[in-house]
Amino acid sequence: MGSTRRHFTAEYKANAVALVLDDGRSIAEAARNIGVLEKTLGKWVKKERDLRDEQRDPDEPLTRSERAELEQLRADYQRLLDENAHLQMQASFAKKVATWFAKDQQ
Repeated sequence: MGSTRRHFTAEYKANAVALVLDDGRSIAEAARNIGVLEKTLGKWVKKERDLRDEQRDPDEPLTRSERAELEQLRADYQRLLDENAHLQMQASFAKKVATWFAKDQQ
């Protein structure tokens, strides 16, 4: 029985990955269009992203999308810190009220 495994050239993989990374298509959409499994294309894309990250100069400025993501993460982090402080204040107040009611019951 012959192997049903397909083999792809490096050029084919590079073109497929470019559909996702350079053209902005989703992995699912690109995989459907070129006739490969999403998981397969996802592995190719991850490998290329990792390779690009390794080759990137750490002193290179962030791209616009990276800057936007960083700002969003910082805003979310600050919101969570504020929410945490508010919840701690509520818990502290609840303890004081419980203590006050407990003393009142005696």
